Amino acid sequence: MQLKNRVALVTGSAKRVGKTIALALAKRGANLIIHYKNSKKEAEKTVLEIKKIGRKACALKADLASSQDCLQMVKEALAIFGRIDILVNSASVYEEARFGEIREELWDQHLNTNLKAPFFLSQAVSKGMLKNKSGKIINIIDSDIHKPYKHYLPYLVSKSGMAGLTYCLAKELAPYVQVNGISPGPVLLQKDWGPKIKAAILKVTPLKKIGSPEDIANAVLFCIEGTDFMTGAIIPIDGGQHIE
Repeated sequence: MQLKNRVALVTGSAKRVGKTIALALAKRGANLIIHYKNSKKEAEKTVLEIKKIGRKACALKADLASSQDCLQMVKEALAIFGRIDILVNSASVYEEARFGEIREELWDQHLNTNLKAPFFLSQAVSKGMLKNKSGKIINIIDSDIHKPYKHYLPYLVSKSGMAGLTYCLAKELAPYVQVNGISPGPVLLQKDWGPKIKAAILKVTPLKKIGSPEDIANAVLFCIEGTDFMTGAIIPIDGGQHIE
């Protein structure tokens, strides 16, 4: 699939990795739906940056924990652009949650945003993709689902479910829609992580360096433009952590 004049919906694309993905798609000729929940100013700034590139863009607000919000966002996007060719499920909730302190609200927040939303968004956008016999869905997962760490159980369970969702959607939507996943490793460290945490990460990263959001964006570009003969694949972009 060539990106020129295609329409892409990227969740969580007002800032951070999602924004980098959206800008990369725009530079290749796509028009963008920038999703946000609370980051309205950042979303509007991203829209302006995309328009300066010469592409069309709009910012749409949605609480991904609500399936109704997800469906409404798709409806609004279709009203604006008439089609959605690409869906990148990038937005996620990532909160510390010690095992004995996990409550239903926190569990639901992670599972609804990180797993339920990608399903219902995929279900909604795939209708048009199947009709047009062309579409791409890319799920941003996490390489740590294969080596879970403590105190982030709801997050890691939701991302593990997202991997399963990728496999299932690939089967359900073949042959016209390709569904793949990308599992980032250390590409954007938390602001409060000091030198000790960074050193520990580098120790278990064979390439001995921290990646960048651009590494994830390049993998997304490959899933879209690099091949139409790949579906149900999950690509680790983690500096080799998955082989440690």
